[in-house]
Amino acid sequence: MKILQKNGEMTEAGFEEPRGKEAFWHTSAHVLAQAVKNVYPHTKCADGQVIENGFYYEFEFDFSFSEEHLRVVEEEMKKIVKASFSLQVYEVDKGQAQKDMKTNGEDYKLEVIQSLPDSEKITFYKQGEYAEFCDGPHISNTSQIKACKLMSVAGAYWKGDEHNKMLTRIYGISFPKASQLEEYLHMLEEAKLRDHRKLGRQLGIFVMLEEGAGFPFFLPKGMILKNLLLDYWRDLHRKEGYQEISTPIMLDKSLWEISGHWDYYRENMYATMVDNKEYAIKPMSCPGGMLVYKQEPRSYRDLPIRFSELGLIHRNEKSGQLHGLMRVRECTQDDAHIFMTQEQMIEEIQRVVKLVHIVYTKFGFEYHVELSTRPDNSIGSDKDWEFATQALRSAMDAMNIPYSLKEGEGAFYGPKLDFHLRDSIGRTWQCGTIQLDFQLPQRFGAEYIGSDGKKYRPIMIHRAIFGSIERFMGILIEHYAGKFPVWLSPVQVKLLPVSEKYLPYVEKLLEILKVAGIRAEIDTRDEKLGYKIREAQMDRVPYMIIAGEKEQANQTVSIRRRDGEQDMGERKIEELIEYVLADTF
Repeated sequence: MKILQKNGEMTEAGFEEPRGKEAFWHTSAHVLAQAVKNVYPHTKCADGQVIENGFYYEFEFDFSFSEEHLRVVEEEMKKIVKASFSLQVYEVDKGQAQKDMKTNGEDYKLEVIQSLPDSEKITFYKQGEYAEFCDGPHISNTSQIKACKLMSVAGAYWKGDEHNKMLTRIYGISFPKASQLEEYLHMLEEAKLRDHRKLGRQLGIFVMLEEGAGFPFFLPKGMILKNLLLDYWRDLHRKEGYQEISTPIMLDKSLWEISGHWDYYRENMYATMVDNKEYAIKPMSCPGGMLVYKQEPRSYRDLPIRFSELGLIHRNEKSGQLHGLMRVRECTQDDAHIFMTQEQMIEEIQRVVKLVHIVYTKFGFEYHVELSTRPDNSIGSDKDWEFATQALRSAMDAMNIPYSLKEGEGAFYGPKLDFHLRDSIGRTWQCGTIQLDFQLPQRFGAEYIGSDGKKYRPIMIHRAIFGSIERFMGILIEHYAGKFPVWLSPVQVKLLPVSEKYLPYVEKLLEILKVAGIRAEIDTRDEKLGYKIREAQMDRVPYMIIAGEKEQANQTVSIRRRDGEQDMGERKIEELIEYVLADTF
């Protein structure tokens, strides 16, 4: 599709490309604003933005706008799309732009324009009779929007400041094909069924309680799942030559000033006083890792050094942003810091990329990679940033792994590779990251002795694969809809005695399974067998074992699977063990 740029040029981009999707949803936000102004002329337009899934626009209505009004606005949007307006771009000087906004009563637009430099030309995009100042880009014609739907209404403070007026934010989604909207709505319905907050409680994995907003409570089965992930993580890292460390949860404020977090991340940090000194609870583990590195002299022969850490971190997230395990105030970050020479840099980046691939494919995830470059608010020299960014490029290019570019979205201390995994219903989640850092080793005075006897600064990689254990667990719950692979299932086998008199036989089977290393439990309730089977299926247990008179007499079990071939028939307990262990490993 054709993309209209700020300078009036036309370029081509598909909807699946980031810039194509941005232009498509940007234009859709303008169509929403035009529709609102057509239906409710006295409304004031504030701001429209493209988000991960669609777009939103904020308005000040002169009445109480609610969900019931969405249908009317949506129908007006369809008329605008059908009218097939070609988009045009033009510029005016700041004075004329202010005059136009004042005449139209657009107070919020006027406020934004007034904040711009006097010499700046103001760009407007026009579709039909509706024009709005905007930097773009936009698609060339509204008729390319073949399907649109308004999803919800929410309150939002102007510019996100609680001291400003509360506006009405309308969320929407649009696509170049009607079938894509149908698929998206189906995905949303499926996501509701897979909601990890509901399944987490139902399956006995975790709960979120008012007594600790944003702080997960893991239940016994949740701890089994969490520890299985941690065991897997530790085993992989041992094989890859990582040395596990643990650093304090709270450190002196001065450390965070050296690292730069106090300047760049302060609003997300918790602080407290200890012995009349200010301490910060760590939002990440890298400064502690730097101190560990500095505990002894290092030689070039020691490098690379790979420190891994399952660091308990705390971040002061706003209450409105909390969401189950996906957005919490306390989590375990699967962190690691690699100290290396320049010559080792490409190989170490590639080793991490391969490790990420091993982990994601283990869980059945596809993924894509983004390379993020220097943000405006950052530290370090242009030379270091250019060198680090090129190193990430070279490592990926040599592996023939495609990646997209995210200009200006790197960490404040270095460029990064972000890994976005795709779950079973098509949603993407940013989990893994590789961040290349020249700055912290310099700020902390980290050194190693080179082959010439001189002192040098190591280069540092910050990296995570799960991202956080808690969030990854939430993703897995929804990815599998609670039906974990056998190796991850907190309970792998549920033993269902036909009646109480077969309990001794079932208890004997339980001990055999435990000796074999299989996680099993007995349903001892005095309920009908059909009820117990349905309950075990609701609990997503991979194997159900039924034992009654016939099985006890034959020293066998009857096996049922949660999916597929439900009834596997009567088998020896040794066969069951083989099935489970084969699925496990």
